[in-house]
Amino acid sequence: MSSLSEADEIPPPAPSRPRRLSVGTGVAVAVLLAIPCVALALVPLYSRTTPSVAGFPFFYWYQLLWVILTPILTWAAYLLIKRGRR
Repeated sequence: MSSLSEADEIPPPAPSRPRRLSVGTGVAVAVLLAIPCVALALVPLYSRTTPSVAGFPFFYWYQLLWVILTPILTWAAYLLIKRGRR
């Protein structure tokens, strides 16, 4: 025989849905995530050799710069989403 109290028989509450983001926050997040996509999709903008940095042509160091900037922008978008859902 099992002796369950009434508290053990009540199912846990259903998980609540996350709050919706405001339109302004959603637009800001979309812009932050679109910046690297647009910046790297415009190949004629950076398809050149000058200016070079430490012997690297502009074409290469521009792309390497976005390897650093993209996670920063993604992190900023995450923080906006996290703040917007509080």
